Amino acid sequence: MESVEAWEFGRTVRRWRDRVAPEAVGVQVSRRRRASGLRREELAALADISADYLTRLEQGRATAPSAQVVESLARALRLSDTERDLLYRLAGHAAPGPGIVPSRVTPSVQRLLDRLSHTPVVVYDASWTLVLANAPYDALMGETTTWRGLERNAVWRNVAHLPSRVVHTPQEQADHEARLVADLRLTASRYPADRTLRRLIDDLASGSPRFAELWDAETPPPLTDTSRQRPSTTRRSARPPSTATRCSSPWTTCASPSTPPSPAPRTPTAWPSPSSWALSRYSSDHECWGVG
Repeated sequence: MESVEAWEFGRTVRRWRDRVAPEAVGVQVSRRRRASGLRREELAALADISADYLTRLEQGRATAPSAQVVESLARALRLSDTERDLLYRLAGHAAPGPGIVPSRVTPSVQRLLDRLSHTPVVVYDASWTLVLANAPYDALMGETTTWRGLERNAVWRNVAHLPSRVVHTPQEQADHEARLVADLRLTASRYPADRTLRRLIDDLASGSPRFAELWDAETPPPLTDTSRQRPSTTRRSARPPSTATRCSSPWTTCASPSTPPSPAPRTPTAWPSPSSWALSRYSSDHECWGVG
C-alpha cells in the first residue's frame, strides 16, 4: 500500500469510528462520557484486533492490513456496501466479488444479532470458517478469540479432533464430519474460482487423512435435516435449552421441536455441532447458530 493510501486508510477508519454511537453496537457507556463515537479500544475489541495495532493503522504506521482485518473493521463499524468496498481499496485489496465466498454480515443480519446479544450465537461462512462468535457463545462453548488460521474452520476442528466441549458418540462424530465435508464440497462447486477456498481445501487434505478420505469418497453422505434431532448436551452447560428453532431466511420459515419444520427452499447444511441448538440461515452463504 502506498503511503498516501495508508494515511487515508487510517484517517477514514478514525472518521468512521467517531461517527458510530456506542449504544448502536452494544457498548455500554456512562453518563459522564464525553466522546460521542467509539473509543479506539472499543473498536479494537469489536473487530477482534489489538488496540495497539488499530492505533498504528489509524496513524499510518501499519500499512498492510489483511483482508480479514479489513472485513472485521467494516463489520464493527457497520459500514454500507459502498463504504466497505472503499475500505478494501484503501487497504490495497480488491473487494470480494460474486465468485468469492462472502463473509459479509449484512446490516439486517447484524440487527438480528444485536437482538440476540444475550444468547450464545456463532456465525460461519459457506466454507465453515468462523465469522464471529459473541461473548455468551464463548462462555458456553469455549473461547474463540485466540483461534487463528485453520483453527477458525469448523471442518478442520472436527476432522482434526481439536478440543471441544461438545459430547459426541464415535458414530455421531463420524457422521458429523462426513456431513461437514459433503457440505464443503457443495460450496466448492458453487465457488470454483475462489482461490482462498481452494487453498483451504488443499490445507485440509494435506493436514488430515480423514478429510482426504471423506473428500475423495465416491458417494458423499446425504445432507440430512438435523432440525428434528434432539441436541446433545455439552460439558459445563448450566441448563438444557428450552427451545430449538430452525429458521430459513430470506424465506422466514421457522419451526419449533413440537411442530414439523417448513419445507426448506434449499438443501440444509450440516450443523457445526449438535450442541448448537438453534440455526438461522440468513442467506445462502451464512450460518448463524444460537442457543435458545
